[in-house]
Amino acid sequence: MATAKQSEKEFLLNYNIHDYDVPLTSVDLVIFTIRDQALQVLLVKRGDHPCKGQWSLPGGFIDVHNDIDLDGAALRKLKEKTGVEAPYLEQLQGFGSRNRDPRGWSTTFAYFALISSDRITLSHGGNADAVRWCPVESDEGLPKLAFDHSQILDIAVQRLRNKVEYTSLPAHLLPEEFTLSELQRVYQVLLGRLVDKSAFRKRIREGDFLEELPGKWRLGSNRPAQLYGLRKGQGTVYFNRLMTGEVGAK
Repeated sequence: MATAKQSEKEFLLNYNIHDYDVPLTSVDLVIFTIRDQALQVLLVKRGDHPCKGQWSLPGGFIDVHNDIDLDGAALRKLKEKTGVEAPYLEQLQGFGSRNRDPRGWSTTFAYFALISSDRITLSHGGNADAVRWCPVESDEGLPKLAFDHSQILDIAVQRLRNKVEYTSLPAHLLPEEFTLSELQRVYQVLLGRLVDKSAFRKRIREGDFLEELPGKWRLGSNRPAQLYGLRKGQGTVYFNRLMTGEVGAK
């Protein structure tokens, strides 16, 4: 117990966080990719209680000894779950209540990541019995997710689709080398509609976040297509207008 005569240094030396009830604190990851022309999310099947056998978002508890901050904890769990560093990681929001986890009052800080699935070889371990990509929208629907992960996923999908209207984020879902047609298809998958080719390419040029890869082409049934990559050091580009209404030919 602190006394009026204690210095802050003396107070901290005698302070024990375990003298107080503290909530369970974790990070959870919504890892998105594009597979089979659909937005998909990475799910793991829990191997331990609670919710053993249920599918969930990957994540885990914060390591108070090694994680410097929340972003560091999210990056660590992302590397553990995928073996790679995602080109894009953003904090979604915090979730917490006395009912979200049967072990007690808990809070989680959710992040969403964008990655090309060809960079990941799926494997499982730790407290996961299985891991798989699952379409966000399908006839079969998503499996029931543990805890409040369905709510977290819904919010992440909405955040991503809102940002697609006015940012360069979809480029992070592609491999390092891609064509403009491949980038346009990713936008269309996320938006759920076609966008006009000429209007789309004009917007990409204005955004100036891509660079041509000299001498690199994608060969196909038609003429070769120039390959592009994200401009090095380029952050997210925000367009000055939404893509709404740019409906037309593929």
